[in-house]
Amino acid sequence: MDVTTGFFTQDLWTWWLAVYLYFGGLGAATLTTTFLTDMYMKPHKELVLWGAWSGIIMLSLGSSMLFIHLLDHLAVIHVLNPLVLFNQPHAWIAWGTQFIVWMMVWGFLYSLPYMLESEFFNSIPILKNILALPLVQKIGSTCGRHCRLCGWLATINGIGTVVYTGLLLQSFPAVALWHNPGVPLLFTVSAFSTAMAFLLLILNLAIKKREEDRPLRVFYERTDLMLIAAELIILFSFFFYLQRGSQSAAISAQLLWNDWGWLIGFIGFGLVVPFFLELKGVIKGWRSPAPIMLASVLVLVGGYLLRHYFMYAGVYARPW
Repeated sequence: MDVTTGFFTQDLWTWWLAVYLYFGGLGAATLTTTFLTDMYMKPHKELVLWGAWSGIIMLSLGSSMLFIHLLDHLAVIHVLNPLVLFNQPHAWIAWGTQFIVWMMVWGFLYSLPYMLESEFFNSIPILKNILALPLVQKIGSTCGRHCRLCGWLATINGIGTVVYTGLLLQSFPAVALWHNPGVPLLFTVSAFSTAMAFLLLILNLAIKKREEDRPLRVFYERTDLMLIAAELIILFSFFFYLQRGSQSAAISAQLLWNDWGWLIGFIGFGLVVPFFLELKGVIKGWRSPAPIMLASVLVLVGGYLLRHYFMYAGVYARPW
């Protein structure tokens, strides 16, 4: 689309890349938060199993979206090879692929000892036979003894994945909106905010509600509240930065801040409404978990809308 004379919005990285960045950041942040919670706050088998496998599935979905849109599908062999990082250290897709793959590997290994004890996994005949294999039992026992090592290796790769989703856009100099040092920070804060919201839904819907989990739910609510506040500050700083930047950056700002979907959908219902719902919950509490679950859903939707509108508001800088 020609937004003004000589400037065009990019049309190559659209909704499919937004899905990739969204599930990549959300999945990695969910795994990281889950493992740190289990290691240092409260051992929680159910949370690890739900968080680990949800995160792995989300990372797989996001990666599949990128793979589908590759022009040469066999080229994925190159980015799966870790040696490519030494030959092409500036290739962010290769870094991201390595982070995602090792995040899933260490995430699986961290959750394996819990899977061996899980009634659910052992109730499925195929999985029960696999988990009963001596090699699997031995690997699970080793991972159980060195759970913090597995947890930290997963966490390092998880943080790398989350930050990479912003660095991938930031490394694109042709679009001033993306080529901004604040993008990795914004996407990192958003990813962990959506992860807190997702885990709150798991604690309230998927895991049997127990009073002993209440401090954990409160901690997630308070953390998400602070992350939403930080995201709002970063966004408004972004707005003023773009207004005083290049002409293409200013045009991107106009596209965003004159779009009702961005203002009402993302800023309003994706950030402001859940902020006040969680603020009320932190200060006075709610008699029912419904408002917090609503806030969590809105945060999750808002996390996608952020990436969706960032794709469509990207304006090519001149010259290109």
